[in-house]
Amino acid sequence: MATIDRQTATLALAHALSAAGRGLPVFPLSATKLPALRSPHHGEQPPVHCRGECGLPGHGVHDATTDPAAVRALFAAAPRATGYGIACGRAPHRLIGIDLDIDTAHGNDSVGALQQLALQHLFTIPPTVTVLTPSGGRHLWLTGPADTTVPNSAGRLAPGIDIRGNGGYLVGPGSVTTHGHYRLAPGTAHLTPAPCPRALLRLLTPPRREPSAPDKGTATGRRGEGLIQFVLAAHEGQRNTRLFWAACRAYEHGFGDTLADALTAAAVRTGLTEQEARAAIASAERLTRRRG
Repeated sequence: MATIDRQTATLALAHALSAAGRGLPVFPLSATKLPALRSPHHGEQPPVHCRGECGLPGHGVHDATTDPAAVRALFAAAPRATGYGIACGRAPHRLIGIDLDIDTAHGNDSVGALQQLALQHLFTIPPTVTVLTPSGGRHLWLTGPADTTVPNSAGRLAPGIDIRGNGGYLVGPGSVTTHGHYRLAPGTAHLTPAPCPRALLRLLTPPRREPSAPDKGTATGRRGEGLIQFVLAAHEGQRNTRLFWAACRAYEHGFGDTLADALTAAAVRTGLTEQEARAAIASAERLTRRRG
């Protein structure tokens, strides 16, 4: 287990300021890789839809900033922060994180799976910033175009490959967690995030189907039940992303409001709080409305 002390917190701030200076929006993380600041809405009755509009810190990735003074203020409010998160999907880089997990226990070869996708869809991953994780995995940093929104996903592209897109975040290099350090892979420190290959970008942003108008009796039928089962099958670390994805699909097809309570109940069964579930569904609703 990594040692957590004052020097660790000081170094975390220094790394965060360095990243902010390169145009990467950052915010403090605890040793568990979760936001280090408690929500100012803790204890309020759900759903809470605030994403920082109240002006107070404690909104996780929505606190992310490149302003040095604001970064220092966030870390001053979170003296036990041991790392920092980098918000994905934000200008100017519009970062896309390819999270390659190592799961030898279950035989998942995420690196091999990505290589297979590259061969199948005729793209190559360019040299880019690569961060090594304490578990032996790696994060590949890519950039996306301004007119494309890449959603977060867990295992959708291939087993062991998670995507950090709009509304998601990556643990920044130099961060310390209870499991170890995040560090830049040798030979990549001088690189800048490379543009995401178009073929890969198409895989990350599946074409949106036109919303249909199913009757209320079928809205929670086959498709609704399938989305609920998808949420119920979430493992730890997948719960928010699976719920968000399912809610987006429901709203795209015109029955999000009808299915919201059932999706919330399913998410609560997986371990999320009702407040967290309602917030994820509300985010999905706003995203699909903007796309529409």
